Amino acid sequence: MKHSITIFSLLFTLTANQLLAQDNNDNPREKFTVGLKAGMNFSNVWDEKGQDFQADGKLGFIAGAFVAIPFGEWFGVQPEVHISQKGMQASGTVLFTPYTFTRTTTYLDIPLLFQVKPSDYFTIVVGPQFSYLLNEKNVYTFGGNSAEQEQEFNNEDPRKNILGFAGGIDVNIQHFVISARASFDFQNNNGNGTSTTPRYKNQLIQLTVGFKI
Repeated sequence: MKHSITIFSLLFTLTANQLLAQDNNDNPREKFTVGLKAGMNFSNVWDEKGQDFQADGKLGFIAGAFVAIPFGEWFGVQPEVHISQKGMQASGTVLFTPYTFTRTTTYLDIPLLFQVKPSDYFTIVVGPQFSYLLNEKNVYTFGGNSAEQEQEFNNEDPRKNILGFAGGIDVNIQHFVISARASFDFQNNNGNGTSTTPRYKNQLIQLTVGFKI
């Protein structure tokens, strides 16, 4: 009986030591992780066809979740989902009438990011991003034709489904991750291409802090 207890204790100790050694040698780049993140966007828009349209950037809020799925030590995939505020402060002309307005748009962003992991502390991410327009709020300043121009903006046909691109870097500090991103749309905001309101594509830079397990 004493010999059995001794052998069992020895096996238990060896097994525990082996598991502890595996845990200590576990590579964080090969771990499946999930997390939450929140932060700020600085967004703006651009018009690739040179329309008489100028815009300044504005701040917005972003919050969401992410999953990191490793494909070995060096590569992986990281799908994310965010509620993201974008927009602009703009001036220009519509039907030869000058205007200014602030637009705040709220999107559901779903980036599918591919990971390159050169170290335990840094992850490079790039990939396509699908965006769905949830809400749009406009504040107008139009002078004498404000009512007419406001009706013009309210009657526009914005594109709700937009394909874009996102990329950036994650800094990993144990369970925390600091993320910097840049993203832009491939498609402009005019859904049917006939609206007389300014056409544009969203672009932004983003900084978030996340917690992962």
